[in-house]
Amino acid sequence: MSKILLETINLKKNYVHKNGAIQLFDNVNIKIKPGDLIALVGPSGSGKSSFLHLLALLDEPSKGKILLKNKETKYFTDEEKDQARRKNISIIFQDNNLLTDFTVLENVMMPLIIKGEKNDTSIKKVEKLLKDVKILNRINHFPSELSGGEQQRVAIARALISQTDLILADEPTGNLDYKTSEDIFSYFLKLKKLNKAIIFATHNRELANKADYKLSISKGNIKRVNARS
Repeated sequence: MSKILLETINLKKNYVHKNGAIQLFDNVNIKIKPGDLIALVGPSGSGKSSFLHLLALLDEPSKGKILLKNKETKYFTDEEKDQARRKNISIIFQDNNLLTDFTVLENVMMPLIIKGEKNDTSIKKVEKLLKDVKILNRINHFPSELSGGEQQRVAIARALISQTDLILADEPTGNLDYKTSEDIFSYFLKLKKLNKAIIFATHNRELANKADYKLSISKGNIKRVNARS
């Protein structure tokens, strides 16, 4: 039996609005295994980002459970959630969330600094990863000196440097050209071979079809569909 990295059980999420409750998801049951490469698809406003935030423990479900490595996360303290993210979950945000006063090197090094890794070792790791995502030539630049696509590559590198088991990516190739999008997806395939699980929200049908399978969000339902359907 395959090991389950992350599981949702009867997951439900409602938001209270001045015009009444809005149901985003209801009765979502999924199991994510190491090595899974999953495309999260659905129209704009369907809740892809909200779903990723739930899986990243940045938001709480209205009902149901999220199990991370068989541990019920509902009773995690804020500190335990932070620790779970540091050890197990990397997040690539849609808006990059880069630190404006820090260089590319410093931004990508940040997760390693928090972990207490030595500077020399950290710098070597960062340089290798920046080379992989083709932005090593900008290593000493600040975010304001980068294009949107370059900022996105830095954000991707920062998320991947921690070598966590689960990568959650919100439109990771949204600001990238076709060639760079393909390069980033190739890197996801390398991570898959290393038994990492990747869930990436995307509007790019071609990339979605290259995933192992798709999670399709529509009108509060999330269902698993074959990648090429």
